[in-house]
Amino acid sequence: MKPPLSIPNATISRLVIYLRILTNLEKNGTNRTSSDLLAEEAQVSAFQVRKDLAYFGRFGTRGMGYTVLTLRRELQRILGLNRRWNCVIVGMGRLGQALADYPGYMESNLYEFELKGLFDIDPHKVGMQFHGITVQHINDLETCVRTHGVDMAFITVPVDKAQDAADALVKVGVRGILNFAPTVLEVSEEVAVEQVDFMAGMKRLAFYILNPHLKALKEDEE
Repeated sequence: MKPPLSIPNATISRLVIYLRILTNLEKNGTNRTSSDLLAEEAQVSAFQVRKDLAYFGRFGTRGMGYTVLTLRRELQRILGLNRRWNCVIVGMGRLGQALADYPGYMESNLYEFELKGLFDIDPHKVGMQFHGITVQHINDLETCVRTHGVDMAFITVPVDKAQDAADALVKVGVRGILNFAPTVLEVSEEVAVEQVDFMAGMKRLAFYILNPHLKALKEDEE
């Protein structure tokens, strides 16, 4: 069964949560689970779990639930996490350095993402090393992308440099961008962009703290 052409972003976000829950269940020796258990762990309704999974097919048996191993593998396949994704970081300030130091990149058996390059334009940062990877000048981006088959990039540059960084990445064939700069990037339709905006998240938190009765409405927003 092919998924529909349009799937809510919230559904994809919840699939990531379900995958984490299933991975933990498998580690704990649990062989079977249910939409009720997944819903409790994900803090959504069982109906929402079934609705999210139904976009992609039928994975359980009525009255018996889901086989943990099978559903975990199916979600990995759906999310594209049954392969390795090569990444680079553009912008080696404090945030870029913190991301480069993230220990997950060194745990290749647990994560599906591998850091292949670090880039900046500051001569004081070019030449620095993180886990054996040397920071290169942005002019060397194309060579790195072609050599390692880079799929996605983190943009951690100042806001006024973000579009330039995105343009450089798109030009050399990078198809996915995780943007930490608080600005909207203009890219072609073939390029996927995910925005990470800490301040926007804090502002949403402030709203929900002041309006706790609205939290229940977030679950079925699509």
